[in-house]
Amino acid sequence: MQKNIIEIENAQQADIPALITLLDTLFSIEADFEANTEKQTLGLAMLLSMPDRAVIKVARNEEQQVVGMVSAQLVISTAQGTPSAWVEDMVVDASYRGCGIGKRLLEAARDWAIQHGASRMQLLVDTANQPALDFYEHLGWETTQLNARKLMLN
Repeated sequence: MQKNIIEIENAQQADIPALITLLDTLFSIEADFEANTEKQTLGLAMLLSMPDRAVIKVARNEEQQVVGMVSAQLVISTAQGTPSAWVEDMVVDASYRGCGIGKRLLEAARDWAIQHGASRMQLLVDTANQPALDFYEHLGWETTQLNARKLMLN
């Protein structure tokens, strides 16, 4: 199925409600996260307020509706001696999956990361989300020996 996407571009503050809808979809399939409109609004606003350190790329359909998103932010990699882009919130509306939108979003995030001096991109993927695992493998993302851990501070 071919869906025409007008543009992949940087998200704007006005996109936050649509981004929250996409995050609701993503968090419904990721066991480690839950949807919380207040928290997601704060997090998205923080990312949008730091254009030198973070970006949210969106895909828009013919009606200018947001149908996909990815966020990336810079961290310093002591292993690389350069910034590294931490990728999060990669999600495409179910009716637009399989059309190359996810690939285009990640390419846009990659281009942003390169422009900001990053030498590597990294992400976490839910080990129970086989479609996502297959997607990243298809795009050439490598599996590492690292295992994620978290410590909630509040």
